[in-house]
Amino acid sequence: MKTTDACRRALCASLCIAAVAMSGCQKAPEAASIGDPTKVPPAAQKVLVVGTDAAYAPFESQNEKGEIVGFDIDLVRAVAQKAGLEVKFVNTPWEGIFNALAQGDRDLLVSSITITDERKQTLDFSDPYFDAHQLIAVKQNAKVTSFADLKSLKVGVQTGTTGDEVVSKLLGKNSTQVRRFESAPLAIKELESSGVDAVVIDNGVLVNYTANNPGSNLRVINDAAFQPERYGIAVRKGNAGLLAKINQGLADVRADGTYKRIYAGYFGKGPIDSTKK
Repeated sequence: MKTTDACRRALCASLCIAAVAMSGCQKAPEAASIGDPTKVPPAAQKVLVVGTDAAYAPFESQNEKGEIVGFDIDLVRAVAQKAGLEVKFVNTPWEGIFNALAQGDRDLLVSSITITDERKQTLDFSDPYFDAHQLIAVKQNAKVTSFADLKSLKVGVQTGTTGDEVVSKLLGKNSTQVRRFESAPLAIKELESSGVDAVVIDNGVLVNYTANNPGSNLRVINDAAFQPERYGIAVRKGNAGLLAKINQGLADVRADGTYKRIYAGYFGKGPIDSTKK
């Protein structure tokens, strides 16, 4: 059927009115859909990489599943939870551990690290979290009763540790009588196989080893000549923000008894002076 011009004009007007009405029923887009900055989700929190030399039981070691476990690990997890931090642990050889921190490959270190004035020149440390000192290990029949008796003997130490430092002072830094090893267990095994006459190492490690290896035939000697030491968590020099969070986390785990529970799980009841301000 053909239509007249008047009809066509009427039809067009009706279609335009309908189109306007339909467009008015559509919901206007929300501001967020065009990039409202107030609707942007927060960035995911950075996971902090914690370097640790996992060959120093009971502080840090690997279990049969290859997981990193120990007193230091449990403590830092608890501290991180209190501080609102997320952490993951990466096994890092002792000889390269400080360089890994300085280069940014690690965000912090926990590895039975003794706080010393020399290390403070390149690292920042948390408040102390563990009191330690050196001990001597010898065979049961060895004629050794004191640190001074080691002057003419072959002594095993872990490279770059405070045990290495004290033995180097006694025997001479370049003395061939000082035998340096990559890890504490290697030094102790060398003593058991008579490759060295004695080993000087941190008390917690040596006591743990002899307790778990009753057939090792080793005797432990405590000498008053060894100075008290304290362990700290290390961060890059000048990282005051992270250090403040760690120290607050340490204070919190001390205050609510978490530190004491972790300590007792590894060492039983004993001196924990580093938990006191």
